Amino acid sequence: MTEKAGPYEVIVVGGGAAGLSAALVLGRARRRTLVVDAGEPRNAPAAHMQGYLSRDGMSPAEFLAVGRAEIARYGVELVRDRAVDATLGKDFAVRLAGDGSTGAGRTVHARQLVVATGLRDELPPVPGLAGRFGRDVLHCPYCHGWEVRDQAFGVLATTAASVHQALMVSQWSKDVTLFLHAVAESELTGEDLRRLAAAGVRVVPGEVAGLAVEDDRLTGVRLADGRVHDREVLFVAPRAVPRTDLLVRLGAEMNETPFGTYPVVDGRGLTTVPGLWAAGNASGFAEQVVNAASRGYRAGAAINGELLMEDLDTAASP
Repeated sequence: MTEKAGPYEVIVVGGGAAGLSAALVLGRARRRTLVVDAGEPRNAPAAHMQGYLSRDGMSPAEFLAVGRAEIARYGVELVRDRAVDATLGKDFAVRLAGDGSTGAGRTVHARQLVVATGLRDELPPVPGLAGRFGRDVLHCPYCHGWEVRDQAFGVLATTAASVHQALMVSQWSKDVTLFLHAVAESELTGEDLRRLAAAGVRVVPGEVAGLAVEDDRLTGVRLADGRVHDREVLFVAPRAVPRTDLLVRLGAEMNETPFGTYPVVDGRGLTTVPGLWAAGNASGFAEQVVNAASRGYRAGAAINGELLMEDLDTAASP
């Protein structure tokens, strides 16, 4: 079934920090706005989020619940569903999967579309990592470093760039071991070795085969040769997989980066397709929650201005 629900002025796909922030601005600007949220936040494995002024230590689930309540106060609608396709004709048509009670195949329409679908983290294929991710297997020292400060850190090298991660986490602990795993010793440069030595980071060659866990806590890193190195925390570098399918389908120009393929956007988040916006981790790799919220706010304000001028120009036309 295809149903035109609206007329919405803006559809926001993605109900994380970026999407909710954009929706909040738009709702307060009296724009009829729909948020489509599949309920798959990137930071769901984490017990707390850090570094967001006034929200430091809040759980991601609580943060999103507060955000949903805030947008509802301004008349913004939210559906728990997945956007599976989008086309652009005289307006944006977004087809939903029909999750929950929204109705199979429902299509919603709007004048402007915000894609804030984020990304997913693809972990290295080491047994045990996924089950502990966000607990004592971590990726971001700014997100979790304070909470695990001064513990015994390990860093799993997946590329030579993992040296940088090892150097960074040494700010939070002076007991750091870099497990080369997939990186040959010959790949380390002289500068790498000098900096690692200066930071006191030990370098251990050999493939990592798994983790040692006791009483539901990480106690060590097990190498393929059977040796176990005592560690309490392991930092990894997941491969970021942007959720940008809708942007690609709509013809947005994309840019290849070392961290994935992301849309070309201007300073407000507008893609190369008029009326199509990207915010949060759908627009770039390094957006923390506070940055994503800022991006969403900026896009929401810009969209309201675009709609206002469009309406005024239409009204002024003879």
